[in-house]
Amino acid sequence: MQTKVSIWCILMQVLLLAPFFNYDAVQGKLAEGDCEVCIQFLKKFTETLTPSVKENVSLIEKEFIKTCGKASGKDNRFCYYLGGTSDAATKILNEITKPISYSIPTEKICEKLKKKDTQICELKYDKKIDLKNVNLKKLRVKDLKKILNNWDEDCKGCVEKTDFIKKIEDLKRKHVEL
Repeated sequence: MQTKVSIWCILMQVLLLAPFFNYDAVQGKLAEGDCEVCIQFLKKFTETLTPSVKENVSLIEKEFIKTCGKASGKDNRFCYYLGGTSDAATKILNEITKPISYSIPTEKICEKLKKKDTQICELKYDKKIDLKNVNLKKLRVKDLKKILNNWDEDCKGCVEKTDFIKKIEDLKRKHVEL
């Protein structure tokens, strides 16, 4: 009698909690917006490969390392995680080279990479700021510094937010097509 009641209680708990359980996360499936850098970088990379290169795993690896040499920002960080850069600590390039040679979709490749290393799918591209329409006063100093950094400009002597805004306004004509 006691075991029937305890089994019944367990079944009820499972049934009640099942709707709140995220099966996709357990199975490693990608949610909307997951693996943004991985998917976009691998799509761009595979589009550059010729059919003869796509058939050879070692050629894919060489091309990937060459592409990573030119990569910057989040793309470079992605390459680092996979071992495509010279300073990378680990090398899991075979996790992408073999699937690419089998013509597996990039989303599936990134799903497998997420299971290996979750930080690969945590990479996201920085949001583009529309400098024609944005109110600079509403941006954070961090974002203002990022704008100047993207333009390869320094703001020596800038201490307060208004200093950064003034510098951006002065350089806007040079860097933004109005």
